[in-house]
Amino acid sequence: MRTTQNPADTSTWLPLDGLAPGFDANKAPLTGALAGRRINLTMADGTRIAHKFGTETVAWSFQPPGHAVQEGEDPYEAFEVAPGLFYAQFQHVSSPKEAVSLFLDLDSGRALSVISTIGTASPAHTAVGQQFIAGTIDGAEVDGSEPAPSAALVGGRVLWEYSTEHAYEHLYLSPHWYTWQCLSGPERGLADTDQQTTYELRPGIFVFAWREKVVPCAAVTVADHRDAAALRSHGSLFGLHQDGSQPVHFTFGAHGRLLSRTSHPAALDPALTW
Repeated sequence: MRTTQNPADTSTWLPLDGLAPGFDANKAPLTGALAGRRINLTMADGTRIAHKFGTETVAWSFQPPGHAVQEGEDPYEAFEVAPGLFYAQFQHVSSPKEAVSLFLDLDSGRALSVISTIGTASPAHTAVGQQFIAGTIDGAEVDGSEPAPSAALVGGRVLWEYSTEHAYEHLYLSPHWYTWQCLSGPERGLADTDQQTTYELRPGIFVFAWREKVVPCAAVTVADHRDAAALRSHGSLFGLHQDGSQPVHFTFGAHGRLLSRTSHPAALDPALTW
């Protein structure tokens, strides 16, 4: 499929809700493994978060240090990324411009929460923002390293296929930037460079999140890079409807493979430019 959009005229680019149909064809089956579980977290900043997972909704309470408890219940989707490693995604009913991506490693007792928000764009910032907070699972035997920023993907060039129609190429430029190019689908021929953040959850398994500026949206993915010929990712997109009034929020999945890897001279290696 070839786009009829003028790639130089960003006002004609497809809105986020226009991308959704068929984009989730390679989405993994949902897991019910979290249903019936109570999982309480203590985050690195001292925030306490309690979760009670049902079959379709998660009830939660949230207490930052020195603040009153906030509570709510939201529909969620969950995916099993690897044995013992789960990804839960939900959007707050009470605050629809905030979405949560929660990564729970039940084997190591580690957790990572990514909070995506929709605000107001400015000349220096896109309208979407993301916050990353590592934590531990209360009562679990905590093992290994906590989720942390990583430059391990830098230099990679990866093909991601979200459906038989939607294919994108990612070039991981530095710890802060990546370039995407649509190879197939309604955005074919479009490309841009956007800010990104990468965290390593386990060896070879990364949370890769980005914030687009032309069509403001926050994306969060968790990708298994352990087999370069058979990559697998699960993720969500969160932004505004074309009319700018309502949030758009949906999950997806992709199969991928490493196309190439660039090696830079040590003195010029962008992976070292933190």
